Amino acid sequence: MTAATNSEIAVLGGGCFWCLEAVFDQLKGVQSVQSGYAGGRVANPSYQDVCDGDTGHAEVVKIAFDPAEVSFRELLRVFFSIHDPTTKDRQGNDVGTQYRSVIFCQTPEQRRETGAVISDITRAKLWANPIVTEIADATTFYPAEQYHQQYFERNGGQPYCQVVVAPKVAKFRKQFVGRLKR
Repeated sequence: MTAATNSEIAVLGGGCFWCLEAVFDQLKGVQSVQSGYAGGRVANPSYQDVCDGDTGHAEVVKIAFDPAEVSFRELLRVFFSIHDPTTKDRQGNDVGTQYRSVIFCQTPEQRRETGAVISDITRAKLWANPIVTEIADATTFYPAEQYHQQYFERNGGQPYCQVVVAPKVAKFRKQFVGRLKR
């Protein structure tokens, strides 16, 4: 997937990529969201490879966004509101390094913004425990299999979607109502 001319890219991991994709697809200024894998040592991993936990990859989303409509900082505010950045290698019942909280900074500016946002959140004491989100350099992004793309949109009635994804989407929609795509 290629980004439009006035686009920047963000690559974020915060547990299951279905949750992140479902949320960021609805954020104004986001042009596209693609589920995939990054941060590991195996080229072109499959979902099963990543689930086995031996590849080093995290489930991530690659977000193309228009910085004139939504800033990277705002993407991070959404990101930190929809997952628990204080649990290492875990989101709810999803456990393993593939579910780690991670930001793959595409530019030095994204690295600075990430540090600033984490400092702001820490000072505001929004979380009882320390933030353990990994801040990493850009790396190869491997798209997930096609059946993972737009998963919540196509499978919203499935139990996992109802119990895990839907509440995160609802929380996002309530907290960022003014930033929803129309």
